[in-house]
Amino acid sequence: MSLRCHGLVAGHGGIPVVRGLDLDLDSGTVLAVLGPNGSGKTTLMLTLAGFLPRLGGQVSVNGRALPDARPARANLAGLVLVPDDRALFSTLSVADNLGIARRRSGPPLDRIVELFPALKARWSVQAGSLSGGEQQMLALARALIQQPKVLLIDEMSMGLAPVIVENLLPVVRRIADETATTVVLVEQHVRLALEVADQALVLVHGEVTLRGDAADLARDPRRIEAAYLGDTDPGGPVTTSAAQPTPGAPQNTR
Repeated sequence: MSLRCHGLVAGHGGIPVVRGLDLDLDSGTVLAVLGPNGSGKTTLMLTLAGFLPRLGGQVSVNGRALPDARPARANLAGLVLVPDDRALFSTLSVADNLGIARRRSGPPLDRIVELFPALKARWSVQAGSLSGGEQQMLALARALIQQPKVLLIDEMSMGLAPVIVENLLPVVRRIADETATTVVLVEQHVRLALEVADQALVLVHGEVTLRGDAADLARDPRRIEAAYLGDTDPGGPVTTSAAQPTPGAPQNTR
């Protein structure tokens, strides 16, 4: 077992946003976390990474319980976050951004860049001068060089053209398959996310309204639509809520 959450409650200022979330993800599993704007997806990711204090529940990586609100400890335990703003050092080069993140026992830079060959030609370029797609490649590469056991990717497609997203998401699948890294992927492009994920859940108003096998859900998009709308779904647990935007439209998730 790689990532386990039991009864996780996440929020801001003591106010719950995500309530009672349970996760049990094996190594090499990709979980797509879907949902409309304001459903709590980013709050969930920041809480898992230790940047927000948990309001309840437990989180563990490979059976090791993580202390609450200790991002450095979570990182050392193997949990690495790629935030939606990428958080790159904009005035440093591609090489320097990777060098800072690399641990003593980490893989060589060349091995990581094999996954993102476009970065080779930009090796000495400042991160702030990269295109949006190149910046996202660098953010992913910087996370991978830390050898994560659990990789949290928050809105990888934010601000990117769909064609770039189509090229980047298969890399996520390759990462999981080749390194046995567990990936939790928050993504607004529902169809593309389901193509690379093993499992998926829909989060609406902090509640899981649908959970299941990604391939099964991809074959029946009406279930996804119903979950976004909060309608009762015969294939999984669904709560009733106000109408939400149709899945697949670009949304900023917080």
